[in-house]
Amino acid sequence: MSKIRPSKGAPYARIMGVGGYRPVRVVPNEVILETIDSSDEWIRSRSGIATRHWASAEETVAAMSIEASGKAIADAGIAADQIGGVIVSTVSHFKQTPAVATEIADKLGTGKAAAFDISAGCAGFGYGLTLAKGMIVEGSAEYVLVIGVERLSDLTDLQDRATAFLFGDGAGAVVVGPSDEPAIGPTIWGSEGDKSETIKQTVPWTEYDSSGKFPAITQEGQAVFRWAVFEMAKVAQQALDAAGISPDDLDVFIPHQANMRIIDSMVKTLKLPEHVTVARDVETTGNTSAASIPLAMERLLATGQAKSGDTALVIGFGAGLVYAATVVTLP
Repeated sequence: MSKIRPSKGAPYARIMGVGGYRPVRVVPNEVILETIDSSDEWIRSRSGIATRHWASAEETVAAMSIEASGKAIADAGIAADQIGGVIVSTVSHFKQTPAVATEIADKLGTGKAAAFDISAGCAGFGYGLTLAKGMIVEGSAEYVLVIGVERLSDLTDLQDRATAFLFGDGAGAVVVGPSDEPAIGPTIWGSEGDKSETIKQTVPWTEYDSSGKFPAITQEGQAVFRWAVFEMAKVAQQALDAAGISPDDLDVFIPHQANMRIIDSMVKTLKLPEHVTVARDVETTGNTSAASIPLAMERLLATGQAKSGDTALVIGFGAGLVYAATVVTLP
């Protein structure tokens, strides 16, 4: 018989507060057209993107995260020193170690919160949310801060016609805490490593000096589109099934803001009713990878398009290829 005392966590977990930060500089398509042979009409028709935000030197991964996190903590109605864990999902923090989460945890005043980074591309927020839920139910933390943050402008090849217009910068954060009722459903997540070449960094950092070309993100657009629309719609349906709800029960759909065509195609494939509010933040924010879902969630709540207590399906998918989908109650 085991001598280990059972964990004493909360019965369930929920999102308690959300915050976002978008860099001050707004970059319209006209700026992108200075380096690629294209048109505003082509960019909008292919992606739905009209503008994106690019960070200044002062708007670092840590600085943007702290701004978003401060809003999320205030929205949750707790103090920073009550946070027992800080999880940061990012692929654009260029210092291998220490984790940027430790800097963020310290500057927020969390005390000695557990802090670590994860790399799960555009599915990173879903991965972090699932880990946070486990920490709270297991009892290792009462409140966990989950941050998705990117400076993808640093990894964008402005000469690449296929990707130059896609990416933006920003940070989104949520506070996850205890709940007496289910408010974060089972996560359907996984990876398809056999497709890892479809979205990737052009060269590893170890080859940067010899190649002479700064590493950037590249992707096979059509392959990614097909995978996202058809395979991720299946994953989204599995998340609904796991939560025990149907599309009719949904109030909000918050997919990764990769591309407007992908979002619209997923809505059609899932046969979502007209009453479901769909996040389309990509139009003015671009693709911010791990930050896109919390940023879109924050905007929907701030503008009144969604409200506290709404039932939302969230799904992230991207480089790896990795994915994560779950149903949540909005804070």
